[in-house]
Amino acid sequence: MNDNLHQLRCFGCGARIAGAEARPDFRCAVCGELFEVEYPGWSQRKGPDRPNPGALKWLWRERRSSSEALDHSGVWRFRELLPILDSLNNAVTLREGNTPLYHLPRASKALGIDQLFAKHQGMNPTGSFKDTGMTAAMSVAKERGFEWVACASTGNTSAAMSAYAARAGLRSLVLIPEGKIAWGKLSQAMDYGSVTCQLKADFDGCLRLLTQIVNEAPIYLLNSVNPYRLEGQKTPAFEIAEAFDWNVPDHLIVPGGNLGNSSALGKGFRELHELGLVARQPRISVIQAAGANPLVRSFETSHGAALEPVEAHTRATAIRIGNPASWRKAARVIQETGGWCLDVTEAEIAIAKAEVGAEGLGCEPASAVTLAGLKKLCAQGAIEPGETVVLMLTGHTLKDADYTIDFHRGTLLTDEESVGREAEIKGLRRNAQVVEATPAAVLAAMKDRVG
Repeated sequence: MNDNLHQLRCFGCGARIAGAEARPDFRCAVCGELFEVEYPGWSQRKGPDRPNPGALKWLWRERRSSSEALDHSGVWRFRELLPILDSLNNAVTLREGNTPLYHLPRASKALGIDQLFAKHQGMNPTGSFKDTGMTAAMSVAKERGFEWVACASTGNTSAAMSAYAARAGLRSLVLIPEGKIAWGKLSQAMDYGSVTCQLKADFDGCLRLLTQIVNEAPIYLLNSVNPYRLEGQKTPAFEIAEAFDWNVPDHLIVPGGNLGNSSALGKGFRELHELGLVARQPRISVIQAAGANPLVRSFETSHGAALEPVEAHTRATAIRIGNPASWRKAARVIQETGGWCLDVTEAEIAIAKAEVGAEGLGCEPASAVTLAGLKKLCAQGAIEPGETVVLMLTGHTLKDADYTIDFHRGTLLTDEESVGREAEIKGLRRNAQVVEATPAAVLAAMKDRVG
């Protein structure tokens, strides 16, 4: 591959700059749009100079048994496809990636889809998909000599950034919306040593303030507007393709918050296809919460050509974002791959989360929108029984334990939200019971459970 020959291309006007020339807010000086990383050297190589797909696949597989620390990362194991560092000695890693791909037998049977899988990014070091992007962007920050890094967050980004900053020996700043973040996530930022500020604002307000701050001080911005974040976040696409012996699934379903993840995964599959590593790309669909659905509304009104921000409301805090930064990139991915964009209600999210839990996996609420969305797509006839589907589970179930406990206690949803779903919800609830400390009482509780 071409060692460290990359540039940034504006997603709006197409202007190209060197990586080090990007403004602190990673916006184009010409049109204000975001950048993405591109590798011009790949297209310049023809014939025998082009990388051999078979050799790359063999190399990446061999690295899984390597004793080298960098090869233990599911991101840097594929380093030929993200040459963004001058020296790999600057790579900051916590052995992220290499996450499991689980079959979902209960959901498969219920939906009539035999090949239904979940790529569980909640099995990353800090419990979410953000680690794969953070290892890449933090490594760039370290290599370029920054002492401070910062992010605005609904939870997972702050946890990942704080951990990787601590690992890199850098200082970190976190801005979060007051009272709108799961404590399991906030506790991580605290534990990893970040300066953590709760603001009387939503996520979008936190990001606006942080943008002002990084334009005034030498602080490296690590939200998904940073294009290097997306370079790391594209690597689960490589892992999925590898898991299927380089035959990609028919459908990939992704939660939609700030929309960097769907953008990154689309870029990953696109690059695999362009380099001849896979024969095609999967359909990529994005699912949002009904109370935080600006991209869904965009497709309904303009087929993704324009987006009107919304005031976001959902208990799935990781996707409670009303003005997603990467919406244009995500819209292109959906359009290019022939995917769909739809939303699901709070009740549908809660039910789907409990159903993932019944598989023995568990996930944070935002992840469950994928299964809820799949159920809608199946009902619409958009997905055939013989097709292969992968759901992206983006966060660990312990990220928001209060949500889970409230669901099983029956205190999560309002009566209005539960209308028409009462029996379904009751059948999934598993509240802890208080019983007498006798064998008879315990056996009676077991009998009640199985009916």
